[in-house]
Amino acid sequence: QVHLVESGGGLVQAGDSLRLSCVVSGRTANSYGLGWFRQAPGKERNYVAGISWSGSRISYADSVLGRFNISIDAVKDTAYLQMNSLEPEDTAVYYCAAANRREASNRRVRLSDFAEYDYWGQGTQVTVSS
Repeated sequence: QVHLVESGGGLVQAGDSLRLSCVVSGRTANSYGLGWFRQAPGKERNYVAGISWSGSRISYADSVLGRFNISIDAVKDTAYLQMNSLEPEDTAVYYCAAANRREASNRRVRLSDFAEYDYWGQGTQVTVSS
């Protein structure tokens, strides 16, 4: 069973940076990649960024493009989300999620699709003040 633990959240001021970590346990050959999602109070859970374990596929939501960077260390079974130039609008609980391969459906994983992910972490709070 895949287990994910996020860390690195905190309270920062606008313009500051944070790096979130997602440590993955139980990764198998059926594990395709990881994604970061965030949810602000009273809002829907939205996609932030995604990456395959191989690093061959990377994608970002338009709202974070150019400011955030997702990376993965397959040896350490850890994914990172480097967040720069943080804004109050980035305030949310950030979740790490893991997606299995979809070979049975003969298609690639849709990294931006909430429903594609099979496992979720507990979340880490990021608060950005003005």
